[in-house]
Amino acid sequence: MGPGLRLALIARLLFSLLMLFPLVGSGSEQQELDMEYGEEINETCAGCHGVFGQGSIEGEYPRIAGLDAAYIAKQLKDFKERKRINIPMIPFANERELPGDDVRIISEYLASIQLPTKLQPIDEENFDALERLHASKRVVNIKNIPGDKELGRKVYEDECSTCHAKDGYGSKKKRAPMLAGQYSEYLWRQIKNYRSGERLHDDDPDDAEIFNEISDAEFDGMLAYLATLDDD
Repeated sequence: MGPGLRLALIARLLFSLLMLFPLVGSGSEQQELDMEYGEEINETCAGCHGVFGQGSIEGEYPRIAGLDAAYIAKQLKDFKERKRINIPMIPFANERELPGDDVRIISEYLASIQLPTKLQPIDEENFDALERLHASKRVVNIKNIPGDKELGRKVYEDECSTCHAKDGYGSKKKRAPMLAGQYSEYLWRQIKNYRSGERLHDDDPDDAEIFNEISDAEFDGMLAYLATLDDD
């Protein structure tokens, strides 16, 4: 190989390397911009679901923080296609207000939010009242409710744990959402919707029969049991 050809090859290699670095940087930058945009989209969601996606303590609006991104995206898609009807979502779940890329970004953003189940001990030397107030808004710990917890445990393990996992925190592989850490009132409302067929479980209308075969007392026990699973 002559000196001229060798120099030409080296120059081409250096040029390729120089071109590579901007591409890597821009990809990382784009990911950062996506999350910033996700926070911006979440400003609309926060009106009902809270700034941190924590939902409302009465269970009127569910916790959406920490849910699997694919599961969130599937629910938003169902809202947009009216496969799942929810009146408060209608003004927001449409292609104009929430196009496909926005669905992906907000789903990833919400999935990345981790909410503690209790406040950290107070540091008296560095106590900041405002910071403590903000921290308290991120805490989600489901309150205990009446019900036969042992009966509920058995029902949950027999009927639900295969998909939602034994610890109640769901399965990404099966796109089954976490039930532990979700408000009992909200879960009970969804159970009623599954029973009536107003909402389809796993997109299968036949699943309504399963929900109707489980008694109210068994569901009460299961919800009471699930409420303990996010306790530390």
